[in-house]
Amino acid sequence: MRFLVLICVAILSTLPARAQDLAVEVDLELFLAVDVSRSMNAVELDIQRRGYAAALTSPDVMNAIQSGMLGRVALTYVEWAGDQSQRVIVPWTLVRNEAEARTVANTITAVFDDSLRRTSISGAIDYAVRDFEGNGYQGLRRVIDISGDGPNNQGRPVLDARQDALDKRITINGLPLMTEDALSSLWGIPDLDAYYKSCVIGGPGAFMIPVEGWPQFPDAVRRKLVLEIANLVPLTPARIIKAQASAPYDCLVGEKLWERNRSYFSEP
Repeated sequence: MRFLVLICVAILSTLPARAQDLAVEVDLELFLAVDVSRSMNAVELDIQRRGYAAALTSPDVMNAIQSGMLGRVALTYVEWAGDQSQRVIVPWTLVRNEAEARTVANTITAVFDDSLRRTSISGAIDYAVRDFEGNGYQGLRRVIDISGDGPNNQGRPVLDARQDALDKRITINGLPLMTEDALSSLWGIPDLDAYYKSCVIGGPGAFMIPVEGWPQFPDAVRRKLVLEIANLVPLTPARIIKAQASAPYDCLVGEKLWERNRSYFSEP
């Protein structure tokens, strides 16, 4: 009996102590969190999907991936809306070359689902933080890349979710969509870039690129991905904004808008 115990101990001692010992090492673990709340119409959802697909297969992004220390990244593409509304389009996937990037792009553009209710940036951040654990990859850096066209209006305060991510050494970058449509006056805020700067982005090297019109979207996504993957400090153009100390901002503005407008049928 003692002999069998010794054999079992010997076998167990050869096994990895942690799951991450088996993880694939990558330059970056990148969580692409894409807003599909009801304030986004079908045309805008289409532009988003195709914009990310085009960016991921662009020569600039591929060069950034292959120029890394390891020459590979892991990414996932998740659409989000309300506190419990996250839709995985591309699960965690290794990208090392053009063929693998093309496979991801084809998956992103394969199906265009309808939008979902409400806007919970905090829910998207919380989901992303949990999703990094046990994803099969070990990155030199972890980044949540979050896009959205409005402030948080459901779930816990966005500042709390951001702090939990930062405590785990996860950087949050932003792509505030400062576009205008019929719902902007109800659910949008004119200074969404200031909101993202003060309430959403954070961590080492954090930045955002505001999008002020849908024609700008594909180029903005491409530039942001290059900066994230290559771990470059954004300098110019002026609309690339780095996270830094700023004047106090009401980070509950979205929740207050929701309470004011919740009687409307077409809630985002």
